[in-house]
Amino acid sequence: MNKVKSRQQIAEEYGVCRKTLYNWLKQENIKLKHRLVSPKEQKEIYDKLGMPNELNYI
Repeated sequence: MNKVKSRQQIAEEYGVCRKTLYNWLKQENIKLKHRLVSPKEQKEIYDKLGMPNELNYI
């Protein structure tokens, strides 16, 4: 979690489309500042939504 990721990459980690990720972020009141998701923002997402299964094995 030390590099920026796109919203699409985050959605793929959870196995959902970008629109679903957007809805989840909105429900959790997570506001992303830029198109790319910083490591700090990724931590906030993972803390609130839980770690995606894909990342649990890394």
